[in-house]
Amino acid sequence: MEQLLRQHPGLQGKIVLVQIVNPARGSGKDVQEAKKETYLTATRINHLYGSPNYQPVVLIDRPVPRYEKSAFYAVAECCIVNAVRDGMNLVPYNYIVCRQRTRLMDDALGIRTDSPRTSMLVVSEFIGCSPSLSGAIRVNPWDIDAVSEALNTAITMPESEKRLRHDKHYRYVTTHDVVYWTRSFAQELDRACQDHFSKLCWGFGFGLSFRVSSLSPSFRRLSTDHILSAYKRTNRRAIFLDYDGTVVPETSIIKTPSPEIISILKTLSDDPNNTVFIVSGRGRTSLADWLVPCQNLGIAAEHGYFIRWSRDSKWETSPLGVDLEWKKVVEPIMSLYTETTDGSSIETKESALVWHHQDADPDFRSCQAMELLDHLGSVLANEPAVVKRGRHIVEVKPQGVSKGLVAEKVLSRMVNGGNAPDFVLCVGDDKSDEDMFQSILTFVSKPAPETFVCTVGRKPSKAKYYLDDTADVLKMLQGLTTEPRPLAEIQVSFESTA
Repeated sequence: MEQLLRQHPGLQGKIVLVQIVNPARGSGKDVQEAKKETYLTATRINHLYGSPNYQPVVLIDRPVPRYEKSAFYAVAECCIVNAVRDGMNLVPYNYIVCRQRTRLMDDALGIRTDSPRTSMLVVSEFIGCSPSLSGAIRVNPWDIDAVSEALNTAITMPESEKRLRHDKHYRYVTTHDVVYWTRSFAQELDRACQDHFSKLCWGFGFGLSFRVSSLSPSFRRLSTDHILSAYKRTNRRAIFLDYDGTVVPETSIIKTPSPEIISILKTLSDDPNNTVFIVSGRGRTSLADWLVPCQNLGIAAEHGYFIRWSRDSKWETSPLGVDLEWKKVVEPIMSLYTETTDGSSIETKESALVWHHQDADPDFRSCQAMELLDHLGSVLANEPAVVKRGRHIVEVKPQGVSKGLVAEKVLSRMVNGGNAPDFVLCVGDDKSDEDMFQSILTFVSKPAPETFVCTVGRKPSKAKYYLDDTADVLKMLQGLTTEPRPLAEIQVSFESTA
């Protein structure tokens, strides 16, 4: 208020702040100091800007009955609720209803019943009702200049706009009453509890991060025998495998594939009935170097920005990421967060930039990742790039590039070549793989293929199956590469043992 009168002297003598001080719920030194500071501030403002006939700040420090508050609300052109920390706070709602007024209130105020209703709200962004009042002017209560300017805007706003904002708020308040919220809450509870006893519940995390997730009863562990049976009776197979966290442990320092992994991938991809792809967020150079023994293995690098159908074929580049100028904007921002977050690093890819924070402090890295996500989201709002948060990473990549498009491209090519798949296996472990799961589950082909979409770890996912870890994945893949022993051989072996 003091800042407002200092910057806009023309308002002196025309504007009054009625500050209702609700009684403190407790007592003590802090309460007394806050009370003393409030009185000193009000006295200073009245001394500097007041006059014998004008008092800029009216301080009401006593319990105020409802009828008296309603009267203040009814005559106030603007209501400011500027708490630095609060819960729901229904004061703005009460103010809006009182500004709508009744016939008796109009008579008492000497206002015509058909006169337009107006109201203006300045609310702190830290109070619970702030998001639901879209016509209010939201402010950071710590920013005195911003609050002062918001008050000036509210006071000087044209009457027509005040009326529109009031009508919008009044419509919301009257339709979203306690009955509405009770009914919607009950409906949400009913929906959440639907088929509750048939669902599977698992606990995740430790300490304060522990939570329980309810999953569909169809979400189950992938049985090697079950998938092996389907694998053996089909002959046009498509297999999609993520790399990190799926065939190579996420926590492993050595990211190069072991001889066992190379052997499994080579055996699967050398089968003429199989189309096998590694679909990864990693760069194409490292993947090509690591998987060089697998001649017929397809590779989709950098989430599908680069695709190679076999070792001897050329890399195909996605046409969606032609403009990569946004990298010049993103890199300095990521560098700033890397400098302030110990244990973080930047990975530069041909089509993307990745901020890794796996080795940083768990609590601090989470806050930094969220802040970086918001920062990049606002900076890249008009750029052909998308910001994604994955497991211990924040990645910026070209818009439209995803693992889901890789799956669609491979499956469509098989169908168009008269080789429609009758068996599809897809295994992945993080959020980027969910696009691939969705694409495969919605892929339409006749006859419908035997589909096994599997996530690594028990967690909410679009996949219908799960395996516990990378060891389970390799065990399952090893099972697919093992030729079954002939029945006669098994009988001879049994007889000799007997």
